[in-house]
Amino acid sequence: MEHAGHNAALSDLRRRIVGLDRSARAKRSALAFGIEGIDNHLPWRGLPLGTLHEFAESGLESEHVAAATLFIGGCLARTKGTILWCLRGRDLFAPALASVGLHPDRVIYVETWKDAEVLPAMEEALRHGGLAGVVGEVAHLSLVASRRLQLAAESSGVPAFALRRWHTDAERASASEPNAAFTRWRIAPAPSPPPPVPGLARARWRVDLLRCRGAEPHSWIVEACDAKGRLALPAVLPDRPDRAPRPAAAQGGGGGRPLPVAADGDRGPRRVAAARRRGG
Repeated sequence: MEHAGHNAALSDLRRRIVGLDRSARAKRSALAFGIEGIDNHLPWRGLPLGTLHEFAESGLESEHVAAATLFIGGCLARTKGTILWCLRGRDLFAPALASVGLHPDRVIYVETWKDAEVLPAMEEALRHGGLAGVVGEVAHLSLVASRRLQLAAESSGVPAFALRRWHTDAERASASEPNAAFTRWRIAPAPSPPPPVPGLARARWRVDLLRCRGAEPHSWIVEACDAKGRLALPAVLPDRPDRAPRPAAAQGGGGGRPLPVAADGDRGPRRVAAARRRGG
């Protein structure tokens, strides 16, 4: 009997915890991405405010975190108010942030050259409140430091963005260390299709959600932020079927040799785009 009562008490406690978690999700405001597939995947339909989010970049030039920087800049461009950006170097290009909608007049740049200065500056700014967001470029983000940032963000409702920058293999190895970030993201450049006319096509990014409270990891291919910080799905992806349709001959209708079906995942969308250009 004692064992049954113990199990009943644990079950009741679990139900209460789940109820508190759902209530917190319902009350928490979020910054939507504007892409249904991403927003619907997240429990808050966007990036929850008053929380800590970690961003890193992968690729050949990941130490410059250019794509991740523009991704964060585009997110903050869709907010109103002042942004505090704690720098780890003097290589942040303000016109690039302006190109994704984050005007330099909205940003306060703090020259903090090492983690021991970046993290306290972020925490102090988060506790102050009145900001639209706080960004800090850090190499290491320990569990204790991230927990302090999370608590400070919760107290003011200001979102915190930890931008991981690594210059050595030892710093990069710290990426696997656990921390208290609500979400952890990895941004990487993705190949863009050739433009229809000579020039540069809109950049594409691979967005990987590595960890999220209440959601499974997932990946998306998106077009880079525009001048208002808005992301978009590539034109050929929204209409792409889950699987290639079977030829009529394979379905038992008519004779003759079956038509070839695109197996590389690329020719099918190209045919759709070509049909649109022809107007049929």
